[in-house]
Amino acid sequence: MFRKLNPTSGIPIYIQLKEQIRHFIEVGALKQGDQLPSLRVLSEMLVINPNTVVRVYRELELEGIIEVSHGLGAFVAATKEKKIKAQRIREAQEEIERMMETFRKKGLTPDEIRRLMEAAFVQFEVY
Repeated sequence: MFRKLNPTSGIPIYIQLKEQIRHFIEVGALKQGDQLPSLRVLSEMLVINPNTVVRVYRELELEGIIEVSHGLGAFVAATKEKKIKAQRIREAQEEIERMMETFRKKGLTPDEIRRLMEAAFVQFEVY
């Protein structure tokens, strides 16, 4: 399933591998719950440093795309969509908090901020 990586492409090897895994998940070649090759097997298969595979798996795990169970292996995350949605909500919450702090620094009252938000909801048809 995995393709050889191109060390002369100008794209770092770990990014090529990471994008390959993402692509396989997106097109359904790897499904939720499927086990990925072990670090050793994948590094030997692609003739790359095992530390590269470690980095890719770690980053994909942090992004919620795979789950790593030490001793068992790496698996496509069973709740990828929920994790992605939760991450987006956390990021939106952080943006709202920054925006509220900016409004406070500009001297706006909570009622003024609320009215601005309600007007934005109407304008963007959020209700």
